[in-house]
Amino acid sequence: MSTNESVENVQDQIVALLPRLRRFARNLARDPHDADDVVQIAVERALTRLDQWRSDARLDSWLFKIVRNAWIDEVRARGRRAKIFLPEEAGEQVGAALMEREIDRLSTEAALARLPEDQRVAVGLVLVEGLSYKDAADVLEVPIGTLTSRLARGREALQGMLRLPEGEPG
Repeated sequence: MSTNESVENVQDQIVALLPRLRRFARNLARDPHDADDVVQIAVERALTRLDQWRSDARLDSWLFKIVRNAWIDEVRARGRRAKIFLPEEAGEQVGAALMEREIDRLSTEAALARLPEDQRVAVGLVLVEGLSYKDAADVLEVPIGTLTSRLARGREALQGMLRLPEGEPG
């Protein structure tokens, strides 16, 4: 396979990962518009730095790390500009059919948003995005034990907020 074909293959894989990257960015940013901006920045960075990606490494983990770093950069930049985050628009789901599943999803998202950032990000990477503990720890640049602790505290807090019986999936 030529280098051009392999780059096109990686680009196709990045496109396939966009929904997961966007979901992770929404988890970080808690605002759909900010999340889209962060994903765009991250994809641009990834495409311009494809030579830095090791083909033996997981592409999704590498991209999640870029999204996380792009979000950190954005938060720092906003702090320097003294901008205030806007709250999510109230009534975003007005008119949507309120089925039990939708109510559960919204309750879970609200509970997730109330978690401390370190727990929210750990839960997002492992439980939502399906990364292994090792890969999630690599993305967050923390030891696996730290990730495990954050994940356990996050699960416990979510169960409490959602009033789930112990061991029932969220």
